[in-house]
Amino acid sequence: METRVEVALNLDGTGLAEVKTGVSFLNHLLGASSKHGLIDLKIVAESRGEPDPHHLVEDTAITLGQAISSALGEKRGIRRFGSALVPMDEAIAEVALDLSGRGYLAFDADLSSMAAKDMNAEMIRHFLHSLAVNARFTLHVPRLVGRDYHHMAEALFKAIGLALREAVELDPRLGDQVPSQKGVIE
Repeated sequence: METRVEVALNLDGTGLAEVKTGVSFLNHLLGASSKHGLIDLKIVAESRGEPDPHHLVEDTAITLGQAISSALGEKRGIRRFGSALVPMDEAIAEVALDLSGRGYLAFDADLSSMAAKDMNAEMIRHFLHSLAVNARFTLHVPRLVGRDYHHMAEALFKAIGLALREAVELDPRLGDQVPSQKGVIE
């Protein structure tokens, strides 16, 4: 095993975050998502041996995704769908997600020429893919525009937090029902 990752989360929290992944920009992004999604989140991740930001980012996404999937259980009574449009200065991010039981990422943004000090744009895409697959939700990012990579990435993670917050909210009209015609979300 190249990394060790521990995650504790409360999807019905107040937005408290303690994130220590060894990748400072990822810490910042996950903290923003937690704050705006009202998700209490504690993550401790470390490389075993040589520091390896790629595997820290990927394994953090996998473990966080698995924790989200586990916390959702049978998904009884939740809204299931969430979306958000978030501006940050010159940047704007739009996301839509479905807690469908099917992991999928549709990412239409071009961040190829942008990077932060310890997390490049391709790692953002890879993180989101690993998160969606392991949380077993469908995530669409149809719009992500701006000039400043930091602003674009932060708006994106805030939007994901807000969309997840909306999707996990209990819908009093659903009661104990699973939000699916099949009666189950696998």
